Amino acid sequence: MDEMRRRGFVIGALGVLAAACKPTGAPPGGQASGHRVLAVKVDNVSAARPQTGLEDADIVYAEQVEGGLSRLMAVFGTRVPEVVAPVRSARETDLDLLRQFDEPTLAYSGAQGRLQPLIDAAPLHAVPQGAKPAAYFRGGGRPAPHNLYLRPGRLGRTTSGANAGTAAGFRYAAKPPAGGQPQTTRTVRFPAARFTFDWSAGQGRWLVSMDGRPATNARGTRLAAPTVVVQYVDVEPSRFHDVNGSTSPLSRTVGSGRALVLRDGRAHDARWSRPAAQGGTTFTAADGGGPLPFAPGQVWVVFAEK
Repeated sequence: MDEMRRRGFVIGALGVLAAACKPTGAPPGGQASGHRVLAVKVDNVSAARPQTGLEDADIVYAEQVEGGLSRLMAVFGTRVPEVVAPVRSARETDLDLLRQFDEPTLAYSGAQGRLQPLIDAAPLHAVPQGAKPAAYFRGGGRPAPHNLYLRPGRLGRTTSGANAGTAAGFRYAAKPPAGGQPQTTRTVRFPAARFTFDWSAGQGRWLVSMDGRPATNARGTRLAAPTVVVQYVDVEPSRFHDVNGSTSPLSRTVGSGRALVLRDGRAHDARWSRPAAQGGTTFTAADGGGPLPFAPGQVWVVFAEK
């Protein structure tokens, strides 16, 4: 009898342990279990355009870097292109931003020497050029540093096939939300860069222009997204500098603030909220209404200074 009780206890304990180890999904507004993503830092000065692979990203983030210029982070989950380019270096802003995702893979050309230890300690899989040289190559007929290309397939299986936006806390719905104001164009300005989004009713997307010129991919197709988010954040000097001694800006993506959600030819005043770095970002109607769903498809998020 004692042996039977002992066996019953062991089986029960194993059952409890298995239940504890079983994935339970994401907390509200948090990371979605198993949503592995690949994030690639992409150059965005004029010499780097047109870029390759941006059209396949679930999310394209635009952040401010030294000199008031811009840099992109393309986040892939649903599908991964054969090539992404041109790849550039990481910034401190990226570390908090990427904590929304479940141990993402970050591809980048390198980082400032004092920043690299923070990247190494972050909950992500860092694969700079030096760590995976076979995945990178120089090409495109451009001068360095605007000619570094990535073959994501040589990094191994980096994504789960699930939408990166879902992992970031975004909600999607084909039916547009009520309210908003008609809008056909919106420009977001950095000190030395600007993004313009023009609504195309025929395509059902916002056509992207950067620094006053239409943005295309390497095949000449116009970059466009069904949803654009202008997220107003605190931008402050970081502890780091580039090779020329210019201070790197740090965009604070944890906290809350106002935002503008553009979809279906309308602009919706919104509030963004991300209470903790490990959680996702939610967007709700500024008038106290519920969540503002994005249109299915790619989302551009531009971090504008408050």
